[in-house]
Amino acid sequence: MGHIKNLTPHPITVIDESNNIIQTIASDGLVRLKSTTVDAGFTVDDCKISKTVFGEPEGLPEYEFGQFYIVSQLVKSALPDREDLLVPAEVVRDENGNIIGCRSFGI
Repeated sequence: MGHIKNLTPHPITVIDESNNIIQTIASDGLVRLKSTTVDAGFTVDDCKISKTVFGEPEGLPEYEFGQFYIVSQLVKSALPDREDLLVPAEVVRDENGNIIGCRSFGI
């Protein structure tokens, strides 16, 4: 059916409905959006306020049939027409609220 590469900076753990680990997908590169910080033109309580402007992705391979890439939600949202981009979905948290894995990937 296809192959998944993890282009986030950390491993992604896939967990089943019984909270058993199905697999851990190691990081295999990194995709980020180019960003620039600009002055918003005002201050609040004497603190300068800025705005981050996001641009094109860096490190994202071209589309290849059957190849899927796990990326951040920010990258996926910036490229809504790329159906090969996946994000962790059905996130599983531990008793302290820390993310420990996901049950599926969203497109």
